[in-house]
Amino acid sequence: MQIETVLEHVGSAIDVVGVAIIVVGAAVSSWIALESWRRRNGTKIYEPYRRNLGRSILLGLEFLVAADIIKTVAVTPTFTSVGVLAIIVLIRTFLSWSLQLEIDGRWPWQKNEPDPAPMPSIG
Repeated sequence: MQIETVLEHVGSAIDVVGVAIIVVGAAVSSWIALESWRRRNGTKIYEPYRRNLGRSILLGLEFLVAADIIKTVAVTPTFTSVGVLAIIVLIRTFLSWSLQLEIDGRWPWQKNEPDPAPMPSIG
């Protein structure tokens, strides 16, 4: 078996893992949200549901990018395929940054700063 065939299969397997992560993450996030809603204990479900769903999409996108890199660079390294890969990676990077901003409320390169301590009152 040639190395290109093996790498093509590895890339396809990683693609399947990425899609499975998104599907399973969406199902688990939905299940958690439905359970919270069913209990109706006054908890808000929209924000945690959105965060959990965003995290699963983000992780799945990372796997899909890895699969694209393996299949494009290792299997068919032509200028056209590398150019298409660059566009795909740019789009997915933009999506990842947008999801990260939605989940954390900050850009990925910004430090997670704790809330400042309240100022002591004088007098």
